[in-house]
Amino acid sequence: MFSHECQTRVRYAETDQMGYLYYGNYATYYEVGRAEMIRSLGLTYQQMEDEYGILMPVMSLQMRFVRPAHYDELITIQTNLRRMPQKDIVFHHELFNPKGKLVNGGSVKLCFVDQKTNKTVPAPSFLTDKLRPYFE
Repeated sequence: MFSHECQTRVRYAETDQMGYLYYGNYATYYEVGRAEMIRSLGLTYQQMEDEYGILMPVMSLQMRFVRPAHYDELITIQTNLRRMPQKDIVFHHELFNPKGKLVNGGSVKLCFVDQKTNKTVPAPSFLTDKLRPYFE
């Protein structure tokens, strides 16, 4: 398993009338977790697209809401890969408030698409080579 953790602060523009993180913005926090996890491997989404010609569209998104995140709270985003990517890659996310209480959890499934052909492809070796040590 490969795990990564990062933090982000709930901004005023992301909240609803009650001062809670608006439910539609949780997916953005998941994206922050995914992007930072990939970055921790020495890659970026931009690199994957520009240098390798690989896109990663979202296939499915699941989430559960446990308690609200509030304006100005520092949220910890824990992101895990529980299995080595093959045809797709599934990121599991948990968001925690400053007291360490679970706010939200879910998963996002993405596939790999060749930018030139617009066809799905297996997980690229430039990614799996970096992940392999975490799954041996």
